[in-house]
Amino acid sequence: MGLQKLKEPLEIEDVDFRIQSINKGGYATILAYKDARVDMHRLDSVCGPGGWQRDHKELKGNIYCGVGIKIENEWVWKWDCGSESFTEKEKGESSDSFKRACFNWGIGIELYDFPFIQVKLNDIEFKVENNKGKATWELKLKEWSWFIQYSREVINYLGAKDQNGSLRFSYGKYIKK
Repeated sequence: MGLQKLKEPLEIEDVDFRIQSINKGGYATILAYKDARVDMHRLDSVCGPGGWQRDHKELKGNIYCGVGIKIENEWVWKWDCGSESFTEKEKGESSDSFKRACFNWGIGIELYDFPFIQVKLNDIEFKVENNKGKATWELKLKEWSWFIQYSREVINYLGAKDQNGSLRFSYGKYIKK
């Protein structure tokens, strides 16, 4: 089994983006992340459906997840702790601990190397309430087109166009192949 395949960079289609914060000047900080389904798919494709398993435990009020991979007839485990989500506390903590345990196996580890993503929003995409920036319904981050280019598993270009085709973020230099 080629466990190195777990560490291969994710396709851009497997990476989601969300707004972490918006300042009152209209600059949005955007985070790249993966969801648990991406991890399950990668584990299934590399290890086979019966070649990996997960386990959750509570320790001192925190949810931990272990991901075990069968290597030469022995289970090898990597564990990590999760944090609560804003919507579903237990489900979010469970999912987060699973994703973090998968990072320990190398799945999506390149997300930690993504550049700092900050985008100046258009006036209709944010408003200021109580001296804080807040997204409006005009900001449709899910409709943006993100594109990435790797060189030896290092990001050399990351860009995003909005739903109107305008380039809103660019990092590095795009190399035509």
